[in-house]
Amino acid sequence: MTTEPTTIKFTSSSSVKNNGVKDLNVSVYEVVSDLVDEEGRQVNFTDILFRKRKHLIDPDAIATKRSVFDDPVLAPHYWPKRDYENIHRLDPAARWTYREERALVRKIDWKIMIMAAIMFSAMNLDRFNIGQANSSTFLTDLKLTTDDFNLGSTIFFLTFLCAELPSQLISKRIGPDRWIPIEICLWSLVSLSQFWLTGRTSFLVCRALLGYVILYFYTKTELLVRLALFWMSAYLCNIIVSFLAFGILHLDGTAGKAGWRWLFLIEGGITLLIGVAAFFNMPASPTQTKTWFRPKGWFSEREEVIIINRILRDDPTKGDMHNREGLSLGRLWTAICDYDLWPLYIIGLTSRIPENPPSTYLTLLLRGIGFNTFQTNLLSIPYRTLGIVTMFLITLLSEHVKERGFVAMLQDLWTLPFLVALYALPSEPNQWVFFGIVTGLLSFPYVLPVQVGWCSRNAGGVSGRLVNASLFNMFTQVGSIIASQIYVASDAPRYKRGNRILIVMCCINIGVLYPSTKAYYAWRNRQRDKVWNNMTIEERDHYLKTTKDVGNRRLDFRFAH
Repeated sequence: MTTEPTTIKFTSSSSVKNNGVKDLNVSVYEVVSDLVDEEGRQVNFTDILFRKRKHLIDPDAIATKRSVFDDPVLAPHYWPKRDYENIHRLDPAARWTYREERALVRKIDWKIMIMAAIMFSAMNLDRFNIGQANSSTFLTDLKLTTDDFNLGSTIFFLTFLCAELPSQLISKRIGPDRWIPIEICLWSLVSLSQFWLTGRTSFLVCRALLGYVILYFYTKTELLVRLALFWMSAYLCNIIVSFLAFGILHLDGTAGKAGWRWLFLIEGGITLLIGVAAFFNMPASPTQTKTWFRPKGWFSEREEVIIINRILRDDPTKGDMHNREGLSLGRLWTAICDYDLWPLYIIGLTSRIPENPPSTYLTLLLRGIGFNTFQTNLLSIPYRTLGIVTMFLITLLSEHVKERGFVAMLQDLWTLPFLVALYALPSEPNQWVFFGIVTGLLSFPYVLPVQVGWCSRNAGGVSGRLVNASLFNMFTQVGSIIASQIYVASDAPRYKRGNRILIVMCCINIGVLYPSTKAYYAWRNRQRDKVWNNMTIEERDHYLKTTKDVGNRRLDFRFAH
């Protein structure tokens, strides 16, 4: 972080009551009383849900958390860059109450989170509607085999993987408020073009094109639950899609076209409309919500001050880049070479393999066991409903116990017995027993929100998070490519060999990868504690002034595990 003057124009502590702004040119260290010193006093989602500590915390008490900006030695080393777009709202003397903070977070949820969830769900609508198409005559109409379908999935994930990092870099350069709506619109146009598929070649081309085509608002203690809500919205979307597919597939024969063609066309059109709406609902930053069509913006000056100060107090590295700043090759290479994140990348590679083939093949499996097209679409709803519940509960557990590694392992612990039961089924099982086992398997507590939050927390710095999040997602896509080749035509219809591979992968995740990753981060923290705790205040100050270490390379950074 660059060093800046330590005198600024700020809101005094009295502003908690009168919201007035005093033009005082004083040291930022004069007002450091009445701060929240302990992490434990910060109210998290589980506190609110279960109404814990309600009798202990006065809603009108100061909620401002103590940070490095209150330390006269450390503050200059963490000051945001001069061109950080929100720096005019940074006010280390600003104070706000729990009542103000809760009301503002609710407002952010309504203004930002809901639209982001809708956009994410819209892209998943087009990404996964291939499953509903499979419950119809999709493969037979295009003269495709299940191996052709696997190849299409591989191409999709491969191109998705190749586009991931370039897409993130473009987003950082022109701003996600511009790039994300463009992506959604391009994605939807390719998706709805699948209406005109004619055979194997056009199918593979479309899957390839589909593959190509919130940090500023939440603190790290709030991010995990918001990420879970993000993915829960996709589950909810898939439930709605199942009902839509049930109705749309009844259009089979309309205008001489198969029902699956109407499915691609209608759902692609819905995504296109959401993409257009996104151009008008994506702010560039908390202090840049005013536009020609929204002249008053979303937040008052007071609310902007609270947003920026609570975010930077929680994580000062969010001020080390502005929102239209591209990454230099040096920063990009540094992030790629960050070996401390590689254990998480390996987890991203393997963690979804055990559940991926049964999920992808669900409609084909249910059709093969005797259910018809419309029953199959309705029977895909229960596991998604249960998945919302288990994902929410696993996220609450992770937040409550402040644990990542062992909590994330619960996904595989849930999946393993169902995979064993699926493997042990006879060659011609009862269709409802089969449905029950597959539904139980796919109701697993999805821990991707925990993993993404874990990776973001351990990256450190905006540039590191950008590249490392992309790399993590790329590894998950590689895992999806591997998973798409496990259920093959020669192993149909029970896929015994494939299920045996999935059981082995589950055991590797449980017995090797998660424990070793947790042990690695605990060891790295002990290494740094040994050095940092033995340094004097003067030595720490000298280190912070002279070090070229950034993000999680700094001695004062600790890894979450």
